[in-house]
Amino acid sequence: MADAPAPALDTPTDLDAKNTETAADALNGVLADLFALYLKTKNFHWHMSGPHFRDYHLLLDEQADQIFAITDDVAERMRKLGNLTLRSIGDISRRQTIRDNDQEFVEPLAMLKELRDDNLEVVRHFREAREKCEDAGDTPTSSMIDDWIDQAERRAWFLFEAARTN
Repeated sequence: MADAPAPALDTPTDLDAKNTETAADALNGVLADLFALYLKTKNFHWHMSGPHFRDYHLLLDEQADQIFAITDDVAERMRKLGNLTLRSIGDISRRQTIRDNDQEFVEPLAMLKELRDDNLEVVRHFREAREKCEDAGDTPTSSMIDDWIDQAERRAWFLFEAARTN
């Protein structure tokens, strides 16, 4: 569960605090995964090599920018409902389910496939969070999540197509 906000951070809302805490907890998990996916995408962007370097390098940079842009919207949505959000790299590390990749070298197609699978995992977590938001009566967040799911599915599709060998 999310920590109870300090009185100074207790943003007013007409939604039930217990339900929004459940939704915020799920969203904090997705937010941690977004930060992990962002950093992994940038890592692969920085370490891309091979004959398709330019195309893959630019694709991953575009995707990283999109992922990072979502993070602020997710965090601000939780704060609007009176909940707390991530506070540190340690907090991210404790909550993330996207696995880091610290290998010194990863084949370009393996990078694309790993990121494709990670984006699909983010989709799964967004769907779970959306259910909790809907249970809390938080339709604005649920609607925003629909857009974030669409973006992640698009990223996964582009990565799938870029990694095809036939």
